[in-house]
Order: sequence, then structure tokens, then C-alpha cells
Amino acid sequence: MHIRRVPYVLVVILLLAATILSACGATPTATPVPPTATKPPAPTNTPVPAAPTATKPPAPTNTPVPAAPTATKPPAPTNTPAPVAAAATATPVPPKCDKLPGALSPKAGELGSPDKPIVITFVPSVDVGKITKGGQAMADCLSKMTGLTFKIEVGTSEAASIEAMGGGKAQMGFLNTFAILLAKQKYDIEVVLVAQRQYGYQVSPGKYAAFDFDPDKALAGQLTSFYKPEYFTRKDTGIKKLEDVKGHTFCFTSATSTSGGVIPRASLKALGIDPDKDIKSTYAGGHDKAAIAVYQGDCDAGVAFMDILTDPATNLAAKFPDITQKVQVFAVGDRIPNDGFQVIKGLDPAIKNITVDALLAMMQDPGGKAVVYSIYAYDGFEKADYNKYYAPFEELLKKAGVDVSKLVKQ
Repeated sequence: MHIRRVPYVLVVILLLAATILSACGATPTATPVPPTATKPPAPTNTPVPAAPTATKPPAPTNTPVPAAPTATKPPAPTNTPAPVAAAATATPVPPKCDKLPGALSPKAGELGSPDKPIVITFVPSVDVGKITKGGQAMADCLSKMTGLTFKIEVGTSEAASIEAMGGGKAQMGFLNTFAILLAKQKYDIEVVLVAQRQYGYQVSPGKYAAFDFDPDKALAGQLTSFYKPEYFTRKDTGIKKLEDVKGHTFCFTSATSTSGGVIPRASLKALGIDPDKDIKSTYAGGHDKAAIAVYQGDCDAGVAFMDILTDPATNLAAKFPDITQKVQVFAVGDRIPNDGFQVIKGLDPAIKNITVDALLAMMQDPGGKAVVYSIYAYDGFEKADYNKYYAPFEELLKKAGVDVSKLVKQ
């Protein structure tokens, strides 16, 4: 009986132990629940950062704003056509070179035929390239109008053009005033046309003004058959009047230029200033070159024809846009007869007359006038002989101590 109880007790003990172990096993199974519960919140929090990613669409919406400044570039291209349009409107009208009634037909070997052209000489008072281009255009037009053949040459100096006419190498010429006096004295050339220009300096296309210190300022914009020298200096030299040039460097244009040499030298002498001793003078070789020399500081002051600084034909502002800001006119000289058109003594009257008629006709045509203007800035012509303007001027020079006959050296 006692032996049977032992297994019973063992069975009971084993059952109790199993119960305890099963109870203890339930505790570990409960612990996984909290970890699994904590993991779901973590995934639930990940959508929150996903929400900020939704803020990226506004960034693309902002990108068009920087794109807008690129739209400011079109105005630049829109402005570029403006100068082109201006250039197109400034294109000169072609000259009308219709054959005139009474046009000539010279035979081979005769003056004015293709094998024996009439030579026109031009003095190199301004840029030789401009004179050559304008002179050739004028000669071409004259040929069509008159039936004559013309050839041009630009003298290396005023004296060279005088000698070309005196030696029969040129039959016609556009001499400057003093060269006309010399050529008349030496070779008895004939004056047929005197140039006319709008008086004063140009402030805008077609509008002229005159300096307050000019006694002829009331004539501004009017056609006159005279001009004047103008004296100019850089604004930093302290030169205010002609007497102030003493001791300074000074640019004349040439020894035989009326407004750029002869008259200014006489004016300085009248003020007691010796142009060879009291100033350091030089000849620039042209009216435009004298103005450029002053602008560039090679000379403190200079002289040229009025209005070299703003003259549209010379057009110094194209190369030196600030020339009128750096260089100023401080004085003007006395009246000088304009230059013009001359022929040699004894030229066939038929050739002379048809050429004069053609030049006058060109000045009545806008295109023809533009061609003639491009050479020496002529606005018109007046029919006149030597006695009307040049003989009285020669007498004035003599009174001032300048004897033209004594200056004829060749």
C-alpha cells in the first residue's frame, strides 16, 4: 500500500510543476505585445516627414520668378533696330544726273573726251579720303550731265593745286581763298562761282547758332559768301582770349591756308605776338588735323575754319565723340571770302558754261547737293567774279601788311 502511494504523490507533484511552468510560460508570451505595439507608432510617424515632402511643389512654383528676369533681355534687341533705322533714313538720295540741254560731245583728242579728260584739282584742306570720295561722285555726275569726261586730283598742298592749274595739268579747281589770290596773281585764273555756307556752328541738323562774342551772330543759319577763322583750346589750358596764347604751343593748318594760317598770323602780329618767336607754332597739315592735335594735347590751342568742331562734312565727332566737351572755341577772326570754283585762263567758254550750269543744277537737287556738300560743306553757289569779293579782301590784306604778290615764290 505504501509503495503505491509514492507514484501517486510523484504524479501529483509533476502535475503541480506542469501547472506552475505553464503559468510561467504565459508571462513571456505577454512581453512581446508591448514591442509589437511600439512598432506601429513608428510607421505611423513616418507619414509625418512625408507631409513636408509635399511642400516641394511650391518650390517649382517659385522657379518661374527667376525666369521672369530673362524676359528683360528682349528690350535690348528691340533697341538695336533703332540705330539701323536711323542709318537707313540718313542714307543720301542718289543724285539726279540727267543730261542737260546743250550737253557737249567732244571728239577724240579734244579736251573733255575720254582720252583727254578735264582735270579738276582739289586742295587738301580736310580729310583727303572724304575729298576723293565726294570729288569722284561729283565728277561722275558732271560727266553724265555735260557729256564731258572729268578726272579729279587732290593736291598734296594748296601750292600744288595752284601749280597744277598754272601748268596746264588741271583746267578747273576748288581752291581755298588764299590760293585763289595767289593763283590770280601768278596765273590769272578765273573765278566763276563763290561757295555759300550757312553761317555759324551747327547745334543740330539744319539748325545753326553763333558765339556770343561774334559780331555777326545775328546771321546764324543764313547763307553767306564769307566765313571766319575760329580759335580753340582745351578747357584745361586757361586760354580765354587770343592774347593768352603767348608762350603756348599753337597749331596752324598750313602756311597758305587763309583761315588756318595767313589771317591768324596777321591777327597775332597785330596783337604784338610774333607767331615764330612768342609761341611754339607748328602746321598740322589740315583744318581737321589742327582740331585733332588740340584735342589730343599735341597743341595747347589752334585755329581752323568755322565750324570745324561741329562741321557735319568733316564729322570729327564720329571719331572723337567728346571733342566739344574737351575743346572749346574762345575767339573768331575777321570775315574771309569763301572758297569756290575756278577755271584756267582761256578755257573754252562752252566747257566752262556747261560745267557751271551742271554744278548749279546739282545744288538744286537734294541728292546732287549732298554730293557737293560732302566735299567742302557747300550749301550753295553764287555766280561772282574775282572783283566782287577777292579784290577787296586783297586790299584789306595789304593794309594789314600782307602783300600777296610778295608771297608768290614759284
